[in-house]
Amino acid sequence: MLKDIQNQIDQIWNAFWSGGVSNPLAVMEQITYLLFIKRLDELHMLEEAKSRYSGEMERRIFPEGQDAKGRNYEDLRWSKFKNFEPREMLTVVDEHVFPFLRSLGEEGSSYGLHMRDARLGFSNAGLLAKVVEMLDKIPMQDRDTKGDVYEYMLNKIASAGQNGQFRTPRHIIQLMVELTQPKPTDTICDPAAGSCGFLVEAGEYLRKRNPELFRDETLRKHFHEGLFHGFDFDSTMLRIGTMNMVLHGVENPTITYRDSLAEEHGEDAGAYSLILANPPFAGSLDYESTAKDLQKMVKTKKTELLFLALFLRLLKTGGRAAVIVPDGVLFGSSKAHKDLRKMLVEEHKLDAVIKLPSGVFKPYAGVSTAILMFTKTGVGGTDTVWFYDVQADGRSLDDKRTELLPEDKLGATPVTPLTAEEHEKNNLPDVLARWFERTTTERDNPRTAQSFCVPKADIEAAGYDLSLNRYKEVQHEETHYDPPAQIIAELQTLEAEITQGLAQLEELVK
Repeated sequence: MLKDIQNQIDQIWNAFWSGGVSNPLAVMEQITYLLFIKRLDELHMLEEAKSRYSGEMERRIFPEGQDAKGRNYEDLRWSKFKNFEPREMLTVVDEHVFPFLRSLGEEGSSYGLHMRDARLGFSNAGLLAKVVEMLDKIPMQDRDTKGDVYEYMLNKIASAGQNGQFRTPRHIIQLMVELTQPKPTDTICDPAAGSCGFLVEAGEYLRKRNPELFRDETLRKHFHEGLFHGFDFDSTMLRIGTMNMVLHGVENPTITYRDSLAEEHGEDAGAYSLILANPPFAGSLDYESTAKDLQKMVKTKKTELLFLALFLRLLKTGGRAAVIVPDGVLFGSSKAHKDLRKMLVEEHKLDAVIKLPSGVFKPYAGVSTAILMFTKTGVGGTDTVWFYDVQADGRSLDDKRTELLPEDKLGATPVTPLTAEEHEKNNLPDVLARWFERTTTERDNPRTAQSFCVPKADIEAAGYDLSLNRYKEVQHEETHYDPPAQIIAELQTLEAEITQGLAQLEELVK
């Protein structure tokens, strides 16, 4: 079933390419618009169905009457225009439906917020008719299928080599969500949201682990309207991220435009109980364009340090974070690097440093990274820091990132338990298992093990260096040496044998 759907998506993708729309991100954006238009009609149909019992529609997505250009709003619905001939369909969609989408954005409608500059990106009537027909045939009635369809399309952006920076590998996201165990009462934020992969995975975790939340009116409302928050400064990614959330069953997530490092954060400082993020690493900012409240925390232009300061600013006391950082954050020698590490250890609770293999983000980047786990306390609390050296994540660490195990043995929570040999190819389930033992049995591990704990005093003595290799010890095999007297006796015997051999050789020569 899923394979059939993926084949249909491939056909839609190919139709765009042959129709002259070749930029993968542009294809994704146009499909997002069309799915949004389709969803509006589905919402309207739902309201119509409800009205059969109540007698009137509580909310009309499409108004009665005509738009400013004299077209009946009824014609703007997917279920209507999909039956028009191609040229008529193009006229309706381009000149009436898209202006209607933009008006939704201007009215401040939550689902229209990112449609303020929506435009049909092509003028090929045959292409539009073909794509509408194909999208209409994809069975997207249930939430799981909708989510799978969109995830597959997002993977196509990544595999095309475009905007891979927005795509943290799904199994790494899953690991970070499992490590933090989101709760129905959390308020989760990703200040560098991209396609909202972290927020989507957190939502899926809650559906799986806390299905009862949907029977509680307060928790259900919080899930749909208050739990998920994402920021980005790329309007295309905001649209894609919002649609990703909606198709995964979150009705009204707060996905908003924000340059997270350039804006003051007074209005939502201390607002979030969980941050999951993989912020952009490269680059530095002007002091002038950096938010002053972040400069007070850490005097730097480095984006990776500024984002860590931002996470501490946004978290409420007791809030926790799982974030990806480049290795340089762990051992950088600048004053800003050292000050920030000292702040995490001394003023808050640094829980863990999980070193990832350098190939995790290939083919987009070969940078070495780690997952930092910390809790905002404001009063310290770091006792010991747990380190784990991830050497394999289930995929090859070259540009191909080939799966090394069957699908049921991949990820942080594989369906089938791994053998010791398979663990060598996928460490993630072991990371998760040992994380929950970090205050008990893990304390006894030697520093030659794959995971071990380091007391705060040792980290302080090392100048707050957080690189795993600073504390890891190499295990040397014990070498057995014979007693000196025995070695001398053996050498004397060997000498005698050589002397005798030489004497025999001389006799033969004579």
